Amino acid sequence: MTVLRGALLAVGLVLLAALPAGCGGDDEGQTEVVLVTHDSFAISDDVKRAFETESGLTLRILGSGDASEMLTKALLTAGNPQGDVLFGVDNNLLSRALEGDLFEEYEPPGLDTVDEQYVLDPEHRATPIDHGEVCLNVDKAWFAEHGIAPPSSLDDLTRPEYEGLLVVENPATSTPGLAFLLATVAHFGEGWRDYWRALRENGVLVVDGWEEAYTARFSGAAGSRGTRPIVVSYASSPPAEVYYRSPPPEEAPTAVVESSCFRQVELAGILRGARNEDGARKLIDFMLSRRFQEDIPLSMFVFPVNSEAALPPVFERFAVVPESPLELPSDEIEANRADWIDEWTRIVLR
Repeated sequence: MTVLRGALLAVGLVLLAALPAGCGGDDEGQTEVVLVTHDSFAISDDVKRAFETESGLTLRILGSGDASEMLTKALLTAGNPQGDVLFGVDNNLLSRALEGDLFEEYEPPGLDTVDEQYVLDPEHRATPIDHGEVCLNVDKAWFAEHGIAPPSSLDDLTRPEYEGLLVVENPATSTPGLAFLLATVAHFGEGWRDYWRALRENGVLVVDGWEEAYTARFSGAAGSRGTRPIVVSYASSPPAEVYYRSPPPEEAPTAVVESSCFRQVELAGILRGARNEDGARKLIDFMLSRRFQEDIPLSMFVFPVNSEAALPPVFERFAVVPESPLELPSDEIEANRADWIDEWTRIVLR
């Protein structure tokens, strides 16, 4: 099936290349705006309708796999895009998108509500929309039942009492997996390789993506039959565990290891060659508005970047916003990402 999908994608790209070039900026008669995004994107029906009412446009959402797959497809069609706006490139992939000349410059007026720490492109080709820190999450009940203290740092995971307890995502196929690899680089420096060798010896389990890691392998997820009580997920996973359980518990059943958190900022940009540039600008503006930003937490379980957006009570009570998340400069990530992933693969999956 993977080979077949790859062949079909290749054929599709050849056909796209044969089409006439996109008429970027020719907005006459446009009735829709197309948002290209990853499969984890979500928006409430009410908010979608609000945009359509305000803009007079139909919003069509085009899912394109995970963030890495989405970006790869977009780069292959740069200048003749499949949509008008692309959302879901994060700080770990941003340099790749900018070097591929994917986006048109646009500085939305709503940026004045966004803290400068999230504005990663001074040329305003990519606009910050949300942030969500990738962190270790632990199953509090499992550790209580087994009389073991949960880990409190990345360093703890190599200790004997945590052998066989950790599940992580592959950084080559998963954005949280990549973020966790980068967290170890940020924390350990050149020692990250020895750290991963130690994790491998301590029985770390690697899976392809977040869905399998969290919902199938992690023991703390609602309805899961997983057996691993430590997982790479998000700082917003505890409020999700409260929100989706019926009745909601008084305390979150999972907890975040705050010192392990790595900042992930998601951005949106107007695709170069967009057929509806005016509609694309309207969509970017709307995505920074309070109406959209206040929908983000309970739709995608990440945090808004608009400082005026209110958080829902379940976030206020149970979410963790790390004071000093681990970070790496985007140019350093771009220069080393491929090599780091290759080295990680040789160390962990050999």
